[in-house]
Amino acid sequence: MADDSPIGILGGTFDPVHHGHLRLAQECLEALRLAEVRLVPVHSPPHRAAPAAAPAQRLAMLEIGTQTEDRLVADGRELERGGSSYTIETLESLRREAGTRPLCLIMGMDAFRQINTWKRWTALLDHVHIVVVDRPGKEPRFDDREVARLFVEHAASGPDVLRALPAGRILRLNAPLLDISATHIRGLIASGRNPRWLLPDAVIDYIRREKLYLGAA
Repeated sequence: MADDSPIGILGGTFDPVHHGHLRLAQECLEALRLAEVRLVPVHSPPHRAAPAAAPAQRLAMLEIGTQTEDRLVADGRELERGGSSYTIETLESLRREAGTRPLCLIMGMDAFRQINTWKRWTALLDHVHIVVVDRPGKEPRFDDREVARLFVEHAASGPDVLRALPAGRILRLNAPLLDISATHIRGLIASGRNPRWLLPDAVIDYIRREKLYLGAA
């Protein structure tokens, strides 16, 4: 990108990518005035079952799903790296490319509550800001004292703070989240039902061509 606006990072299995993912990326793009959001599909998630679709298929669906918005970018670096995907390794790679440009890792509150289970989780803020997206009106509650302390001690007062520093702050962003589940989509397809309106039509066309998700959710 030509300017120095922050870059957003949104990871996931994207199995398949759906409107919940894309709307979240769009909300962050606009609310935080990001240059772009990089959607990074995981190769092999350490804390959950392996994705149903192959890596190349998930990346293809992501590229199709983002093709109408230039500032949503499919980033296949974790798929190219292979093996178990650890966020810290991806952030180190992105930081090397970005120099001192601000980077913003986007996640939901549920994921942030469990961030202490991530590899080298205390080093994440060395490389990025963390944007914790939550529904309006909810009060954050943490089971782990260290996670709660991290949330408070590194709190950003607003989006402008993320633009002034390359990394190190946590911003809670209230945003309406679409309650769409990739598991539900796969289940609909497996049972012969139409998943239209839950994900882009072009992605549905790809799923049908590739005969994905016909066996089980």
